[in-house]
Amino acid sequence: MALLVRIIVIFVGFFAASLAAAAVVIAAVLMPEWSDVNLGLDDTTMSLIATFGFIFISGFALLPAMIVALITEAFAIRSLVVYALGGAAVGAACYLSLVPFDTTSMSFVGIIRRELEVLTGAGIVAGFVYWLIAGRNAGAWRNPPSERPTAP
Repeated sequence: MALLVRIIVIFVGFFAASLAAAAVVIAAVLMPEWSDVNLGLDDTTMSLIATFGFIFISGFALLPAMIVALITEAFAIRSLVVYALGGAAVGAACYLSLVPFDTTSMSFVGIIRRELEVLTGAGIVAGFVYWLIAGRNAGAWRNPPSERPTAP
């Protein structure tokens, strides 16, 4: 039963982390536009942008994030720094998976530094949100609950 609850907590943490990462990406995309007073965006447009950002982030980050979650659960790693670095690695990997790789020069073609920084930062925020929800208790499901001594 504890394992089933833990799996549900992991998925809730992943979806909340994906939503936080999508918010960071949306904020970074709209940042140049925020200097203009009239954006011309209504609530429906913003909710559509947030929805597609969430779907994009969660779709690309699912497998790498689950690998990080599996490793941290297996070794009961509860450090915030590990989750932030794991999120940064997942964010960078998601961006680099979209950039073409030239095998003759063994380098990525067309890396835009700002986009790499935005997705790495979104990964760090996602790692922090995941740690808040699920990472602080990683591996705790394996320990049996402590029994209280009964009063004589």
